[in-house]
Amino acid sequence: MESDATDITNEVHLSVGLAHTRSMNVLHPALNVSDMDRTLDFYENLLDLERTRETELDGQRMVFVGGDDGAEIQFLAVDEPQDPAGFDHLAIAVDDVETTIEEAETEWDSTVVMEPQVIGGDVRLAFITDPEGYHVELIEELA
Repeated sequence: MESDATDITNEVHLSVGLAHTRSMNVLHPALNVSDMDRTLDFYENLLDLERTRETELDGQRMVFVGGDDGAEIQFLAVDEPQDPAGFDHLAIAVDDVETTIEEAETEWDSTVVMEPQVIGGDVRLAFITDPEGYHVELIEELA
């Protein structure tokens, strides 16, 4: 009888172990935004992301934007603006960091959080704010 119980226990541990080896993918971060149209304008027109889908759940508007690699950002419409507590930044690849900063400051009143810097000789990066105050890292490959 003990060997049957041991066999069952080993099978359960094997099953649990296999479940943990399954590959998982991050699908998207979700950000609360109080001005959906201005936020979409920023990400679609400045950062050249495309609206991939839009839906509503329990009266809350949800819009997704993404790039060529399939990664998405979800924006959730909220009535009151919220501090982005616990969230550090989004990283977006751009063709030209300086041009993107100039346009962000002019068109969306973005603030430069960190001036452009070259890292390792092959990447230029900077941080700006989006219309909701979230930090956006702009990354330009120099090679």
